[in-house]
Amino acid sequence: MSQKTGPEATPTAAAGRSSRPLDEVDRRILDELVRDGRTSVRTLAERIHISRTNAYARVERLLRDGVITGFRAQVAPEASGLGTSAYVALTIEQNTWREVSAELAQVRYIEHAALLGGDHDVLALVRAPDNAALRDVVLGRIQGIPGVLSTRTWLVFEEFDGVTSPWA
Repeated sequence: MSQKTGPEATPTAAAGRSSRPLDEVDRRILDELVRDGRTSVRTLAERIHISRTNAYARVERLLRDGVITGFRAQVAPEASGLGTSAYVALTIEQNTWREVSAELAQVRYIEHAALLGGDHDVLALVRAPDNAALRDVVLGRIQGIPGVLSTRTWLVFEEFDGVTSPWA
């Protein structure tokens, strides 16, 4: 299974068009790959009862259409030395999202950030080694970004994935 990068990997939805709808076989392929991204095409085909050729063609199409955006290892934060997690909500100056997001992307320990509609403008998930590092990320790096007006931090005590997630 190849993974495309560059302009040819851009999802068609980004160009203003929707990808074709997923059928039941596509959904089963996604379920299997989310469960184990290292599954071979042969094993994938056997598990969902289709030919290897069909499985390979479908995975390639899902990659080409931008439905599958890549394959990666899932890393346990605590086991990898990132024992403190927090969500940090940011309020930013109007029309600074592009600049703020570019700066946030460079901040070590920010795993994910999203532009929001609501009381706050941005929500970032920070995974740091300890509270001191978290403090440095929030008070030093994030609050020091031009355009950030304020932050609000919520510590994460425990996490879990939903069992009814469409790809769980």
